[in-house]
Amino acid sequence: QVQLVESGGGLVQAGGSLRLSCEASGSVSSIGVMGWYRQASEDRRELVASITREGTTDIADSVKGRFTISDFRDTVKNYLYLQMNSLKPEDTAVYYCKAESKVDYGDGNYYFSPFWGQGTQVTVSS
Repeated sequence: QVQLVESGGGLVQAGGSLRLSCEASGSVSSIGVMGWYRQASEDRRELVASITREGTTDIADSVKGRFTISDFRDTVKNYLYLQMNSLKPEDTAVYYCKAESKVDYGDGNYYFSPFWGQGTQVTVSS
């Protein structure tokens, strides 16, 4: 099991910056990819950015050049960050941290089980 707690959301004016943090605890050694997703009102949840254990990142086109994802992982806790600059009103959403935890069947097969944080609200005013 993995527990995720996000922080850092809030209200900011357009053009401003925020830094989101996510603390992962529990079976952190099993975590592969970690990422940030967002969901605005009735829209579907969408990927904002993700990062692998090796540091490979994937950034959504809508935030590329403005948002940066980073992480810090040790044997006890994993931390995930999202630096958001030049924020726009359309960035307003609930932001969720996600971690994929590897589950081994013991016969060489495995799958990744997703865990989600509770979400943190980001509101950008025009």
